[in-house]
Amino acid sequence: MDDKGKWTAILLAGSRPGGDPFAQAHGERYKARVEIAGEAMIARVVRTLAAVDRIGRILILSQEPDAVVAGDLAWIGDHPKIGLHASGAGISHSIASVAGTPDAPWPVLITTADHPLLRPSDVESFLDGVADADVAVAMVPQHVLLAAYPENKRTWLRFQDGGFTGANLFALTSDRVAPALELWASAEKDRKVAGKLMMRFGPCLAIRALTRTISLGDALAAAGRRLGLRAKPVLLDRAEAGIDVDKPSDYELVSQILRRLDRKEQ
Repeated sequence: MDDKGKWTAILLAGSRPGGDPFAQAHGERYKARVEIAGEAMIARVVRTLAAVDRIGRILILSQEPDAVVAGDLAWIGDHPKIGLHASGAGISHSIASVAGTPDAPWPVLITTADHPLLRPSDVESFLDGVADADVAVAMVPQHVLLAAYPENKRTWLRFQDGGFTGANLFALTSDRVAPALELWASAEKDRKVAGKLMMRFGPCLAIRALTRTISLGDALAAAGRRLGLRAKPVLLDRAEAGIDVDKPSDYELVSQILRRLDRKEQ
């Protein structure tokens, strides 16, 4: 099968304005290059994406993509499936500028380089669940994650059907997603607070989110309708899919998990 009709994976590997204190503490400008369990985080994510047959192209998006894949990571830039693209001002604007172009044809999968626990099976499960949605977001239920890692601290978005955390996987399937990217740009600071996010779709939806009288799926569907598109969550049942590396405690936990998983795969 050729690459026509396959997904483009946009891999976010940049740094937020002002720099990343976590990366700097590890002697790196970009968190993507931080080593964990003996290997840079971005290398693990790239191999995961490259192993998914439905992904035909991987585009690394960063302020300095050549610097992100320099030195020991040069093999990433030389991989036939991978392209490099310089990002602009803001994540959403950078995605909007490239999604749907020859460099990143539709449909587009977005993920981040700070998720070294991501596995091909997580990506496959997510893509299976996208169906006819214009926008889909991967989530891990709170009860799934805490059953495996009860001490892990995450940001939970709470709805009628429980709490959820993001799995850093987003699907954009056509140019119909433009309004969602515009909202992303304006709501970046509210991305982890359900009530504030829902307020952008009107007070009724915000109140239902705050009072937890609407389910996650219904909330996303309603938000999508306000934007003129179909939006849905895709729930993943592997706890590790909901754990990325944002802080030192994440780093320690993910290091332990990776060492255990790496031993099993040897």
